[in-house]
Amino acid sequence: MKKHVKTKHFSHEHGTTYVRMPLMIAIGLVLALVLMTAAFWSAGRHNDMQLRVKNPGELRVLIPSIVSLSQGALEEGNAVQLTQNGDGFFPLLMRDITNAHESVHVESYIWGEGQLPNDFAALLAKKAREGVEVRVLVDASGGRAIKKVRDSLESAGVKVATFHPIRFSNLGRLNNRDHRKLWIIDGRIAYTGGYGIADEWGGHAQDKKHWRDSGLRITGPLVNHLQGAFCENWIEETGEIPAGDRYFPHAAATGTSKAHVAYTSPKSSVSSVQVLYYLAIKAARHEILIQNPYLLPDDHAIDALEDAVKRGVDVRIMVPSADATDNAIVQHASHHHFGTLLRRGVKVYEYTPTLLHQKVMVIDGLWSCVGSTNFDDRSFELNDELSVGVVDPAIASQLRAAFEDDLRHARQRGFKEWQGRSVWHKMMDGLAYLGRSQL
Repeated sequence: MKKHVKTKHFSHEHGTTYVRMPLMIAIGLVLALVLMTAAFWSAGRHNDMQLRVKNPGELRVLIPSIVSLSQGALEEGNAVQLTQNGDGFFPLLMRDITNAHESVHVESYIWGEGQLPNDFAALLAKKAREGVEVRVLVDASGGRAIKKVRDSLESAGVKVATFHPIRFSNLGRLNNRDHRKLWIIDGRIAYTGGYGIADEWGGHAQDKKHWRDSGLRITGPLVNHLQGAFCENWIEETGEIPAGDRYFPHAAATGTSKAHVAYTSPKSSVSSVQVLYYLAIKAARHEILIQNPYLLPDDHAIDALEDAVKRGVDVRIMVPSADATDNAIVQHASHHHFGTLLRRGVKVYEYTPTLLHQKVMVIDGLWSCVGSTNFDDRSFELNDELSVGVVDPAIASQLRAAFEDDLRHARQRGFKEWQGRSVWHKMMDGLAYLGRSQL
């Protein structure tokens, strides 16, 4: 009898403990959830910040502010060459890599499968076997296909790293992708733009399988800044610090272009490339030309574009058509604000032949911007991005001429016609827009 009572009492004690433990765990989980929510809210508070420009001036006056506030430095004495499409970009790039003596550094969001990536890999392996230091950094998401050639690259002596691969230590930053596109040869020649290492960039925008894009070939003092941008992510992933004259040689003047770099990694501060775009729009007095595949401006950017129209600025934006885009969801999200832009006087054009992939802005025929940065929250807040600003009327003129040429293959949208799109289209636009921060 005593034994029975003791057993029952013991069970009762265990029953009490059994009730308390889940309660404690539940309270702990709730507290953890609250803390995580507060942390994410705190980290994202700057997303809702209303940007305002105090004492904006015209472009020439504002350029030093644009450079400094995007954490750059205006370098004189650069030679800047504009490239159009893959057949204008990769032959130049591969020629310079073929002539490399010291180092070749590659940073790319995309590494695809196909002839162009295979030819590129073969060239990098050849240079490594010749004794040139070759480093390749690709995004673990966009560059997954590099695994097909990684063994052959590394056996030739190429150092290969992936940015934020899936592993436990990266769980908190898997949404942060390296969207930059950089190629640096001997620390003296740099290329950037919207190009990925894939067959889609192997032609001249002749069909939907070959995309429209733009880029820059740069020599001169600015190359050191671009090398520094590459090294930032290389160091993060490998711990290796490329330093010294081999990678950062003294850069004498090679041309007459002034240029600066804005590059960003997600931090709690406002994105440098976002500030770059915003200030440039605020500085415009005559003309704004924007070509971008993923246009998702926030309310503040839309207001800035409307203010520009009110100042008498001719604001023209070109995006790919829904039939030509590689991401229909992003395009639908972009459509959500088309009506607002059109109603406020912004001219919107849709490029129809293929995906328009360049990220270009031209302001008042003087300042131009080319790089990897899309006009959306993902580029401003989640991705590592890079854009080059060039103060050179000649480059601005070439980009403007390219814009005018692209207009021959683009359809201008009108407000009344846009409002008449189907209810289904409007519903898809609204639903897609809800997820704009992750697109």
